[in-house]
Amino acid sequence: MRVTGELVHADQEGLRAARAEEGAGGARALPRYWPLLLVGAAVVPGTLLFLVGRWGDTPAVQAWRTVALAVTVQALPFLLLGTALSGAINAFVPERVFRRMLPRRPVLAVPVAGVAGVVLPGCECASVPVANSLIGRGVTPAAAFAFLLSAPAINPVVLTATAIAFPGDPAMVLARLLASLATALVMGWLWLRFGRKEWLRPAARHAGHQSGHSRLDEFRTGFQHDFLHAGGFLVLGAMAAATFNVAVPRSVLAAFTGTPWLSVLFLAALAVLLAVCSEADAFLAASLTGFPPVARLAFMVVGPMVDLKLIALQAGTFGRAFAVRFSAATLVVAVACSALIGGALL
Repeated sequence: MRVTGELVHADQEGLRAARAEEGAGGARALPRYWPLLLVGAAVVPGTLLFLVGRWGDTPAVQAWRTVALAVTVQALPFLLLGTALSGAINAFVPERVFRRMLPRRPVLAVPVAGVAGVVLPGCECASVPVANSLIGRGVTPAAAFAFLLSAPAINPVVLTATAIAFPGDPAMVLARLLASLATALVMGWLWLRFGRKEWLRPAARHAGHQSGHSRLDEFRTGFQHDFLHAGGFLVLGAMAAATFNVAVPRSVLAAFTGTPWLSVLFLAALAVLLAVCSEADAFLAASLTGFPPVARLAFMVVGPMVDLKLIALQAGTFGRAFAVRFSAATLVVAVACSALIGGALL
């Protein structure tokens, strides 16, 4: 026992000595010029902030901030209202209401479902699971797809936002309504004629109220998800629009704005890439003042129906084979309807 006590005492003394050496080594490990490093840490960030502030005072950056902030502030109330209505419909309106509204004949169900988008607002992200649920409840896919395309494009919130974004230009609002509705109906009838069951593999996904859950909780959850998701795309879209207006030289834009058909294709492709929520895209289109009205109409018609997030959402819900074919056909039909109706009204 005495030997054991001596060993323990020796171990404790060795541990104290090792810690003392470690502390001394840590003190010796300090950089030789550590005061200069502290001064640099205090001066460099301030210098960078000063330089960024001076750069931010340039006219180009000020114009960029003005455009981005104006687009965001103008569109935010409509985005808030649209996502709130979408969440309310998803939580409080039973799915059987949609099914009972539609005629049994698919040819007639397509236009009824397309027109239903006028009175049933919803964002494009919410329309995909709703269409999937309708198909699972026995609604013909053609009618569900017509509703999927029309609901986020011609609902009252979107049309009101378009009227405010284009003040004194009711023809633009009418053109958007007719071109978007025509695209939805044509795509529904095309699916009746050429669609195949093997292209469509609906996923088992629920939309609407679930028994045993609070409707208020479902509304709050759906509203928060849609608003935060769409709000992020709104901010990115406003920044992209501001960059586009400020950074792109007018000589480059002249290559597109000088040729009507080329400007239509360019803004249609831009709508696919920006993926802006339908409640906000009218304000972005109004900011693209260098383009003709038909091209800006194509931007507003294509965006709610075909963009990167919708393609991914459709692929995850209905299958990749469906998403590729349906998105490509919708893009062609939307551009054609925009050119024909826009050319006649604008």
